[in-house]
Amino acid sequence: MPMGEPRVDTTPQVSDEVRQTTCYMCACRCGINVHLRRGKVAYIEGNRDHPVNKGVLCAKGSAGIMQHNSPARLRAPLRRTGPRGSGEFEEISWEEALDTATAWLKPLRDEAPQKLAFFTGRDQSQSFTGWWAQQFGTPNFAAHGGFCSVNMAAAGIYTMGGAFWEFGSPDWEHAKLFILFGVAEDHDSNPIKMGIARLKARGVKVIGVNPVRTGYNAVADEWVGITPGTDGLLILSLIHCLMKAGKIDLDYLTRYTDAATLLDCDPKSPTHGLYLRDEAGRVQVLDRCTGRPAPQDTPGAVPDPGGQVRIAGVTHVTVLHRMAETWLAPDHAPEAVAERCGVPAAQIRALAAQIARAFDDPVVIDQPWTDVHGTRHHTMKGRGIAFHAMRGISAHSNGFQTARALHTLQILLGAVETPGGMRFKPPYPKPAHAHPKPHAQAIPGQPLAGPHLGYPLGPEDLALDDAGRALRIDKAFTWENPLSAHGLMHMVISNAVNGDPYRIDTLFLYMANMAWNSSMNTRGVMEMLTRTDESGDYVIPRIIYSDAYSSEMVAYADLILPDTTYLERHDCISLLDRPISEPDAAADAIRWPVVGPDRDVRGFQSVLLDLGARLGLPGMVGDDGTPEYADYADYMTRHERRPGVGPLAGWRLGASGEDHGRGAPNPEQVQRYIANGGFCTMHVLPEARYFKPWNAAYQDWAVAKGLCEKPAPYRFTLYLEPLRRFQLAAEGQGSRQPPDHLRARIRNSLTPLATWYEPFEQAALDVRDYPLHALTQRPMAMYHSWGAQNPWLRQIHGHNPMYLPTAQMRAHALSDGDWIRVTSPHGSITAPVAEMAALNPHTIWTWNAIGKRPGAWALALGAPEATKGFLLNHVIHELLPPKGDGLRWSNSDPVTGQAAWFDLRVRIEKTAAPDPAPPAQRSPVPEPPQSLRWQVKD
Repeated sequence: MPMGEPRVDTTPQVSDEVRQTTCYMCACRCGINVHLRRGKVAYIEGNRDHPVNKGVLCAKGSAGIMQHNSPARLRAPLRRTGPRGSGEFEEISWEEALDTATAWLKPLRDEAPQKLAFFTGRDQSQSFTGWWAQQFGTPNFAAHGGFCSVNMAAAGIYTMGGAFWEFGSPDWEHAKLFILFGVAEDHDSNPIKMGIARLKARGVKVIGVNPVRTGYNAVADEWVGITPGTDGLLILSLIHCLMKAGKIDLDYLTRYTDAATLLDCDPKSPTHGLYLRDEAGRVQVLDRCTGRPAPQDTPGAVPDPGGQVRIAGVTHVTVLHRMAETWLAPDHAPEAVAERCGVPAAQIRALAAQIARAFDDPVVIDQPWTDVHGTRHHTMKGRGIAFHAMRGISAHSNGFQTARALHTLQILLGAVETPGGMRFKPPYPKPAHAHPKPHAQAIPGQPLAGPHLGYPLGPEDLALDDAGRALRIDKAFTWENPLSAHGLMHMVISNAVNGDPYRIDTLFLYMANMAWNSSMNTRGVMEMLTRTDESGDYVIPRIIYSDAYSSEMVAYADLILPDTTYLERHDCISLLDRPISEPDAAADAIRWPVVGPDRDVRGFQSVLLDLGARLGLPGMVGDDGTPEYADYADYMTRHERRPGVGPLAGWRLGASGEDHGRGAPNPEQVQRYIANGGFCTMHVLPEARYFKPWNAAYQDWAVAKGLCEKPAPYRFTLYLEPLRRFQLAAEGQGSRQPPDHLRARIRNSLTPLATWYEPFEQAALDVRDYPLHALTQRPMAMYHSWGAQNPWLRQIHGHNPMYLPTAQMRAHALSDGDWIRVTSPHGSITAPVAEMAALNPHTIWTWNAIGKRPGAWALALGAPEATKGFLLNHVIHELLPPKGDGLRWSNSDPVTGQAAWFDLRVRIEKTAAPDPAPPAQRSPVPEPPQSLRWQVKD
C-alpha cells in the first residue's frame, strides 16, 4: 500500500456465528451459509459443499436478508372485522385462531369433507400437506402445479418415467450439443448457469428456442425465435427430418422402448389401437427369427421394430411403423410448418443437421454394467444431445402433447438415461403405472382411501361419481382433463362460486396469492371472492389464509394464520416430494430456525399438525387422543410413510447404527442434518449411474435406499396406451362414456402418439382482431410475487415495461416510455413500452409479478410497482372466449388441465396516459419505513 494511504480492512469480521440451511428465495433449494452477528442476520452466502449450488448464489439468495426483515411480514393471527376485501382486521391470539379454524372445519369433516377446499402454492412440503388433506378426508387438495408446469411433469412421467428440472438434468459433463425449449431464467437458475458455463468451457454449442431472447437464450450460440405455441410443430418437423435421414437409434429403441411393440390394428376389435396382446394378456412383438408375434422379452426373440404382420386378414404394425407413417408425411416437412412456426425451413433443416452430427459422434464411457436381464455390457454408450425445457412449451393448451413430442425426439435419438443426454434424478425414474391413482371419494369422518393426486391409466380411474359428476371442485381427473396429475388450482374459485360441480364451505389457502398474480382473470377473481348470494352471505362462506407476508390475498381472508420466514422455521425437502437430488446422488435437505421470530407467528406446517390434532385426524393423535407430534420437526423425525421410510432419508437407524435410506426413526436426525450443512447425499454407484430403468445395480440400490420396494424395470412409452383408452371411450367403447360435447376433443387431442394442434384460444378467435401473442416471463432476480417487495431486488426490477419488437414500435409510432393499451378478448390494461429487437416479430412480453396492487406488501402507495408496474393476468381468463354453444370451456390443456397462460392473443394501440391504478388495499401491517437499516458490525 502506498505511503500515506489509509489502511483499509479488506477482510472485516462479518459474523460471530455461521449457520447453514436451505435457501427459499426460489425453487432451486440452494445451500446457504447464514452469517449472524449478535443474533441478527448479517450476510448470506452460498454453501460451497452443497450438492445443488456448490457455493454459487444468485441475487435472490443474497437478498434473503431483506426478505427475512421485510416490513410486509405479518405479525400475529388476524380476524376480519370489515367487509371481505377491505383489509380491516383485528389481532387475536393463536388459541383463538385455532379454536375458530377448528370450529369451522370440524362439522365439515364429520358431515361433508368435500366442502373444504385446501390448496397450496409453492410451499415445497406437498407430501405433508397432501397427507394432512387426505387424513381430513376432502378430495379437494392440490398445489400450484396445475397452473405452473404439470404438462412437463405429466408428459415426462407418462412417456419415460421422469421429466426435466426436479426430475431430470442434462448430462453437463458429456453433452456435445445443448438445446433449450421455453426455459425462463428463474427455473433452476444456479444449476443451469453453472451447467451452461461448463458446456461453454468445453466448446459445446448451446441453442435456445424461445420467442424471447433473454437470460439463457441471450448467452446461447444460436437463437430460434419461434412463434408461441408452435414448439410441438417444430419438434415434429425435426423428427421428420431425422427419421428421413435415418438418425434414430434402433438398438436403443428396440431394447428400452415400446417401438417394437405391435399394435392391434383391427378396427372391429374392442382393443383397436392398443398394444396387441395374446390370450394371456402378454404384449406382443414381431420376432425376426420366426416372422411371427411373440411375447415381449421372450428369451431368444429378436424384435423387429419396423415390421408388420398379417393375422386373420388384418395387418398389425409396430409402434415405430406407425410413427414413421405419421411423421414422415409431407405435412411435417420443414416447408410445411415454417410459416406457422416463424422459423424458416432452412433453419429447421440446419437445426436437424446439427442434431444429426451430434448423433453421429456417440459418447462412450469405459464403465461396465449389467442390465436387468443379466446381460453384461462393457461400456456405457449414448448420444451427446441434451435438451431442457420448461413452462414456455408447457403453458399452452397443446402443451402436454408438445412436451410428449420433445420426449419422443429425445428417445428416438437414444438420448435419455445415456451418457451425453438427459439423466434422471433419484427417486426417479418412476413410470406412471408405479405411481398411485387418484382418490376422490369423500366419506364423512374418514380419511380418503389414498392420495388425491396420481396418474390415471384409463377411464376407470377418473374422479367421477356414479352419475358421471366430478368429485373434485376443480374437476381434476374428469373427461375435461383426465390426466390432471397436479389438479387445477386456477379453476377452484370460479367453480366454487358457480356451484359447478358443487358449493364449498371453506377455502383454505397457503402461499397462494389468488387475488393477484396466482390467478387468471384477476379482477374477476377478486370480485368472486367478495360475491354474495341473494341473502347477502358470501358465496364462499369462509376463507382461511396462511402466508408470511401481507400480500394482495390477505385482504380477502376471514382468518389469517401468519407463517414465519424461511430462516425461522423447520422445512423438509423430502425424497417423498420434490428433493434436491442430482443424477449421481439422491439428496434431501432441511430448513431449521437459524434465528427465532420476533413476532407472534408460527410455521404453517406445525400449525397444521396442531389443527389436525384438534380435529382428531388419524395419524396426528395418539390412542389417548393427545397430539402425536410436538411440531413439524418432530414429524420430520418420527413420521413413517412406509416401515423404515420417512420424510428424511439421512441418518436413519439400521441394524448396524446410523445409515442413509431405510431405517427406524432417529431422534437425533435433524441435528445430524444441521451438522452436515442441512442436507444428506446418497451417492449412486458408478456402474448404476446411467440406464437407470434397465440397470440391475441401480434397481437394487434404489430398493436398498427405500426409493422403491422392489426392482421395477420398464420400457419408455412412445405410444401412450392410456390416451388411446380415452379415445376408445370417446368412440363408444366401454361402460364409462364421456359427454357427447367432449367426444371430438378427446379423439383429436388425446392421441397416443405425440401430436400438434392449434392453441384453443387462438382457434376460437379471428386472429386479425388480435394479431399479437402476449407472454409473461419471470425474471432471474424475482420469483413469483415474493421478490417484488424486496428492497435490493426492486433496484433491479422496480417496474415492468411491455417489450415490443422493433417493427411493432415503428408501426405504432412508439418510443421507449410511451404507453399502450393492450386488449384481449377478456379485457384491457395499459402498459409502458420498451423496444426489444431480439423478439419474435408477432410477440410482445413482460416480466411477471412485478406489478403490485397499491397498499399490498407494505410498499409505499406511490411505489413504481403500483404506478408503472402492471399484471398481464388481468387480460388472461380462466375460461376461453364463448363459442356460442352455451358451454363453459376452461382455458386449459385438455389432457392435464394445465392453465394455458401463454395462449393469450392481443391487439395494441398507443394511448396518452395509463389507466388509474386499482384502489389501494388497507394493510394489516404498519406503514412501511422510509428505509430499512440496522447495524451488525462493531
